[in-house]
Amino acid sequence: MSLNKSISIVLICLVVMLCAASTATARAEFDQKDLNKFSNSQRLAEPPEHNAVAHRVGNMVLSISNNGTFGNGFLVAASEDHFTGRPIPFGCEVPKNGGVEYLFAAAFWVGAVVGRDTLVSVGADGWSFTREMFPDPFPKGEMQKRSIIDPTDEDLFRGAISEEDFIAVYTDTVTDGVAADAFTSLPHKPIGIEITQRSFAWSYEYAEDFVLFDYRIKNISVRTIREVYMGIYVDADVGANSQDRFLDDLCGFTPSFLDTHLTCEYVDITNLAWIADNDGDLDGLTAPAPHVTGTRIVRTPAESLQVSFNWWVSNGNASLDFGPRERPDVGTLKEPFRDFGTGGLGTPEGDRSKYYQLRNQEFDYDQAYTGVIRETDSIWLPPNQDLKDEIPTGFDTRYLLSFGPFDIDPGEELPISFAYVAGLDFHRDPNNLSNLPLDPDRYYENLHFKDFLVNARWAGWIYDNPGVDTDSNGYAGEMRFCPIDSFVASVDTFFDSLGGIDSLKDVYEYSIVDTTFASGDGVPDFRGASPPPAPALFIEPTIGEIRVRFNGYRSETTKDPFSRVIDFEGYRIYIARDDRTTSYSRLVSYDLENFNKWTFNQNAVPPTFELKDEPFTYDELFNLYAFGDSSFNPVDYTRNRPFNHPLFPIDSVFFFEQQGFNVSSLTDPAGIRKVYPLQSYPSTLVLDSLPDVEKTSDGLPRFFEYEYTVRNLLPTVPYWISVTAFDFGSPSSGLPSLETSVTFNTANAYPLETADGVAQQNLQVFVYPNPYRIDQNYRDRGFEGLDTLGQRLSRQQRPDDRTRRIHFANLPPKCNINIYSLDGDLVREIVHDRDPSDPNSTHETWDLITRNTQSVVSGLYYWTVENTETGDVQIGKLVIIM
Repeated sequence: MSLNKSISIVLICLVVMLCAASTATARAEFDQKDLNKFSNSQRLAEPPEHNAVAHRVGNMVLSISNNGTFGNGFLVAASEDHFTGRPIPFGCEVPKNGGVEYLFAAAFWVGAVVGRDTLVSVGADGWSFTREMFPDPFPKGEMQKRSIIDPTDEDLFRGAISEEDFIAVYTDTVTDGVAADAFTSLPHKPIGIEITQRSFAWSYEYAEDFVLFDYRIKNISVRTIREVYMGIYVDADVGANSQDRFLDDLCGFTPSFLDTHLTCEYVDITNLAWIADNDGDLDGLTAPAPHVTGTRIVRTPAESLQVSFNWWVSNGNASLDFGPRERPDVGTLKEPFRDFGTGGLGTPEGDRSKYYQLRNQEFDYDQAYTGVIRETDSIWLPPNQDLKDEIPTGFDTRYLLSFGPFDIDPGEELPISFAYVAGLDFHRDPNNLSNLPLDPDRYYENLHFKDFLVNARWAGWIYDNPGVDTDSNGYAGEMRFCPIDSFVASVDTFFDSLGGIDSLKDVYEYSIVDTTFASGDGVPDFRGASPPPAPALFIEPTIGEIRVRFNGYRSETTKDPFSRVIDFEGYRIYIARDDRTTSYSRLVSYDLENFNKWTFNQNAVPPTFELKDEPFTYDELFNLYAFGDSSFNPVDYTRNRPFNHPLFPIDSVFFFEQQGFNVSSLTDPAGIRKVYPLQSYPSTLVLDSLPDVEKTSDGLPRFFEYEYTVRNLLPTVPYWISVTAFDFGSPSSGLPSLETSVTFNTANAYPLETADGVAQQNLQVFVYPNPYRIDQNYRDRGFEGLDTLGQRLSRQQRPDDRTRRIHFANLPPKCNINIYSLDGDLVREIVHDRDPSDPNSTHETWDLITRNTQSVVSGLYYWTVENTETGDVQIGKLVIIM
């Protein structure tokens, strides 16, 4: 090679290097200039840490974060509740404390065209560890909590929507420390959006199985963001805590369903994506996972937006990943084939592939039908032939539910709302999976969608209350008119009771109907009917008994936020050996004696019976309609034999129904009783103005104080007590009586003496079981192996030697317990420090672990209990036989 040629090559290389450097510098300058367009751009050494919290108030426990994700699979920090410090072991647990995972993680995706760039920002993508949404650094970016539960807590109550509101704000404008685009290797380029996320949860029966999300997406850049699409990405991995639970998920989509609310039928547009275990694990080999969860869109920025549902499977080899794809020459977009940067049909790598997936306007067929898609199918590309029989029977499946397009101008903010919904008992047939892959129709016949769809309907109704004219423009929603067949069949009897008005029969025979609203007015309410607040609960144990005392001041005086009336109906008392919802058994109840009055309205179009009024007491109905007849009984008058009197006009035709069970006695010694039966109604409901003579020692009105004694209890085991309040519901809208959750208002205690009782009777400390014998199988008998909520732990969760318990009773509320060997060596010291009012202030346990974290051995031990307030010391001995 000549010298001149060598010099030329060197010069060319130098030019190329200088150009590359110049390009890199220009790119860096461009990125910085572009970033400066965002009103809150963040250039940080590393992305800010996010918070994690968990909705626990309902039957579904759902992990939430302020980084554009929910579930806990995409959390970088420890999965611990920011407000309570409690661990969050599951992304979504249904039912609460059931111990089964229903959501690994989900993430919010936003894609848009900004200038000439196609950009996507994601909370997470689920496979490349891409995280592109972050809150501001602490404390500015800290999540907030609100609640309607206690109006006296102004900080929590102000602006609250539900029993458990979580509010988060985050942006996509952090760039340092964020992974580069997996396809182009270019650094993350923000769209320039700020997202305000609110999530709402309730404990009420009709709303306990879903969480509502409300998002506000704001353009914080100086350019219009065009062709915006938004999506919810979900990876469920359903099952108990096994390493391979992610391998057998199935998903699908329900665009609408035929609702049969009351006697009406109408089509509810749900846009509901779902995912579940393939067979519910009903074979008994692992904990069953029979339920289903999914995502329902309840609000988009415009009604004309396009909705897409896409799913795909991941199997460790990206080129073999698969998801349904329309052929390039069909469908709405008719775009050339894309391999998503992986060579396959599945996982969308990089911003451009993600954006394509967000906007493709496809409704993929349900996963179970993959096996019947042929290579010659005119619409769909064929599935991977090596996996076509495996995919429809369950796989590591993910789905994306998306919608768009719309534009967002600088400073503009657009709303979207969706619900994450659970449905119970989706799987009931342990052999149903045998129908796949060849007979998906038969497989679907054995799935049970009803609870899932009903919960999805209620999620939509809470978002937009049916029959409520929120903006006062005269429109309250779409109404349905439905014939009452049983009433039409008895129309002759009905008109005979009106005095034989035969001329009206032909008109009314086909028009007697129930009416109901199928939808709201399109204006968000985010308001649900709620039960009365649970009463203030106090328990006072004695040997073998627990006195339950509660005060219903708030329960009986608080208006329902939905109906705006005081709808209190009664109380129920429950008992359990642990704090799971299914463990509680009802002991006793009380409810008001009252009746619903249904009035015939001939001026309605068409005429119908309507429930217009709150329940009436017997005395009210007697004064209105008995006319001195002492035998008057409201329930004698039914829909088919309504009340009619010559003194009333034709439209004053009624029938009556008992509201609840009308168990209203407060003098039964075996029932709920008034603590102050002679106390009159409070002179004022303002507690600060209430005279002391009308107050209890807790500062509450004596009139609302009740008690009940639970007897014949074992003093050696703990019991959980719950007192709930319930209302009379709203039969006119199909809403049943609502009751506070049994796990919300609870207290637990051993039926032992209180601190006052121990002091007054000068009772001595005692230890049980003594002797402690390992051959007595305390764990299998339910005395050991329990967590703090009284629930049994498996031996995999905690071995036998870490669940043993010896109990100390009749302790002073504040004392030190020391256990010694016969040689005088200190084995363990326990500090017992409780408030004397704590029902467990006289009880403590020792886990038979030494101060050196070793299990104790058989032998005779001495114990001392020193009262730290008086200095008094008691001494005793115990025997351990291992």
